[in-house]
Amino acid sequence: MKKLYKILLQQHLGAPDSPLVKIGDRVERGALIAEPVRLGANIHASVSGTVIDVNEKEIVVEADEVQPDTFQPIPASDSIVEMIKAAGIVGMGGAGFPTHVKMDIDIKGGVVIANGAECEPLLAHNIKQIQENPAVVYRGLIYAMRATNAARGIIAIKSKNTKAIASMKSVIDDARIEVATLPDLYPMGEERAIIREVLGQLLKPEQLPSAANAVVCNVETLAAVCEAVELKKPVMTKNLTVIGRLKSGREANIFMNVPIGTPIKDLIAEAGGIEGDYGEIIMGGPFTGKSVDIDSVVEKTTGGVLVTLPLPKEKRKMGLLVCACGAGEVRLRELAQKMGAEVVSVERCKQVVDVKNSIKCENPGNCPGQAEKVLKLKKNGAEVLLISNCSDCSNTVMGVAPKLKLPVYHHTDHIMRAVGHRLVRRLKIE
Repeated sequence: MKKLYKILLQQHLGAPDSPLVKIGDRVERGALIAEPVRLGANIHASVSGTVIDVNEKEIVVEADEVQPDTFQPIPASDSIVEMIKAAGIVGMGGAGFPTHVKMDIDIKGGVVIANGAECEPLLAHNIKQIQENPAVVYRGLIYAMRATNAARGIIAIKSKNTKAIASMKSVIDDARIEVATLPDLYPMGEERAIIREVLGQLLKPEQLPSAANAVVCNVETLAAVCEAVELKKPVMTKNLTVIGRLKSGREANIFMNVPIGTPIKDLIAEAGGIEGDYGEIIMGGPFTGKSVDIDSVVEKTTGGVLVTLPLPKEKRKMGLLVCACGAGEVRLRELAQKMGAEVVSVERCKQVVDVKNSIKCENPGNCPGQAEKVLKLKKNGAEVLLISNCSDCSNTVMGVAPKLKLPVYHHTDHIMRAVGHRLVRRLKIE
């Protein structure tokens, strides 16, 4: 039986793409099959085969049994930004913002920061790429510097990842480029957090990195930039981590160059299959991932596939504490419902501010005490808390809640427990 690949028409920030193919069309790997009508990014065939369905959400390709190593190249151009655009590159760390839009800026004298923080716990594919193929990330950074007229480049990696740091340093031969180390806390991969740590400048929640004369790009995104410029290669694959309640054990299963549109159930099976009962399948990381069904497929922004323990049942009245760095109120309510809990009160972390229909943290990962918020939740009838706070903020919650006899769940507990990872409670911060 031939494999089917469902290639979604919206794998980026913006509107869904418009299909360029119809049912019955023959497509080759790398062929342009959809293009944006507004903000968006080109989408290419990740496999060679026949289009068997086109609808408002996806293009379905029945793959040939034998796949070529070759691909249809993107058009050549003297403009790096145009090649990035043609290749359909987006923020592959999860945000999905079209990279050609981000790179279409002149930051003369500024800096491009390669985000190698691998911010979310449990994910490991970015670090694997840095360790095993640092040169492609490095050259992608150089192309990004040329595109944006930057004077400097910085590769930001957590200090604990010593092998990745050594690997990256081994390929640097340009005095304008350096490696900077980051503390091991969440959300150190957030753009404003990286700029604060690396450049010593705290941006306001509504400010973009350009306010610091900087551009921040995920390392996998920069690798894609390198391949677009040097090989004329479009985005057809994704690196990702599969981990959780698996028969293969607790270690991360890292998959490199997975064709876009691959069913995640195939990757779970290749990782050994699910061990017994499970709670959720999360696409993304423990903090910001979304619960999906097993028939979901790999997208350009897919970073992780996490199989969790069953959620505990909770009959006590629940209070929610929402953090801009983790799950939002909708996600916390979803978890509370799955746990069977009645939500009686909702509070936001004291650093949360509203910015353009979303919430942001005033100072990501550097949070003051949450005593007032915890007291409000208890006053409003909460007998147990469900929180989505960052490392530092969770520590402050745990400094108060036990004294008030309020048990605390963190929204990442069911995946952290599945792999024996330390819970987000009173973590040691560097």
